[in-house]
Amino acid sequence: MTAPTAASARYRDVFGVPEFRTLFSLQTLQVAGDSVRTIALSVQTYERTGSSVWAALVFAAGMIPYVIGGALLLSLADRVPGRRLLTGYHLLRFAVTAVLALGGLPLPVVLALLVAVGLFAPVGGAAVQGRLPALLPGDGYVLGRSLFGMTSAGAQIAGQAAGGLLLSALTPAGTLWLAAASAALATALARLRLPDVPPAARESSGLAGETWRTNRSLLGTRPTRGLLLAAWLPISLSVAAEGVVVPYAAGAGRPDAAGLLLSAAAAGMLAGNFVVGRLVPPGPRERLTLPLALLTGAPLLVFVFEPGLPAACALMAAGTFGLGYELTVQRRLVDAVPEEIRGRALGLSGSGLMTGQAAGIGAAGALGELLAPGHVMALCGAATVAACLCLTRSLR
Repeated sequence: MTAPTAASARYRDVFGVPEFRTLFSLQTLQVAGDSVRTIALSVQTYERTGSSVWAALVFAAGMIPYVIGGALLLSLADRVPGRRLLTGYHLLRFAVTAVLALGGLPLPVVLALLVAVGLFAPVGGAAVQGRLPALLPGDGYVLGRSLFGMTSAGAQIAGQAAGGLLLSALTPAGTLWLAAASAALATALARLRLPDVPPAARESSGLAGETWRTNRSLLGTRPTRGLLLAAWLPISLSVAAEGVVVPYAAGAGRPDAAGLLLSAAAAGMLAGNFVVGRLVPPGPRERLTLPLALLTGAPLLVFVFEPGLPAACALMAAGTFGLGYELTVQRRLVDAVPEEIRGRALGLSGSGLMTGQAAGIGAAGALGELLAPGHVMALCGAATVAACLCLTRSLR
């Protein structure tokens, strides 16, 4: 049996787990629906205001409150049954998206609604990620994570491309109603298809206090702190470049090309997760962690020359290919923490990552008021490379 065929058989084993298939479907629906919602609102906001700051804020608003949810609410992932928690989370997504689809809301209200969803997003992510190690032990976890990464990238491609097409065919409200329908479907799927699994832990102490104590322990221990920083910084700094994608495309005379650039980034992420997770054996995968992390930022340096759309798409895809490095970092983190706090550890990783991306995107949008978008993207690349070099010990 050839290596690809063997890897395919392992993927079939992963998909043979019914609960994994349901979680996989929920992830697909969420990312595709949120991508449609985000690009519709971002383009709509930029057209209303002409401001890269407002466009970046709307783009990042769902990620901004991750720091609050990650600091105060993550214990829910280990204390509430996953079916109940995920059903409630997707129901919240549906309600907020439906209200946005009604239209006519001031921008501060739009931001407040997106923040409300983002506040509970780290809990939903932790509930999903915390189940994967139990469902897929050993290197199966890496395969499962790679599938989730590929799904996220593929759903972003489909969602962003569909969002651009839908905006040209429908009103923004119609596009948002389709995103709301995907959230409604995810709610039904979580309620009807997930098993009623008891929570991993039943602490008697307060929710916020337990979450804070666990986070402080993880960040106070050098190995886990290094792994968390390695998971956060390279991705956050490189993805920050997406905060000026809409102005970059508009400056090139192609405001509709923002969807193409974001889809190219998602395609690179899909390819990176596929190659690193499926085709690279564990030993070489470990050795490639640092080079792949550096790759997330290096292509962005070329944007200082403001390349045209085809070259820009290729550079975005090359950079996000390097995001496959995260598979190794996440596996190391799973191995480093006890099972009873695994959901919170992975939730902290996810919430810190989303918070970092939101901060990076917002900062890039602010810099876009002072510098050309291409120069901002190059600065994001330089900061990414510098962070990787500082984290060499954790990334090796």
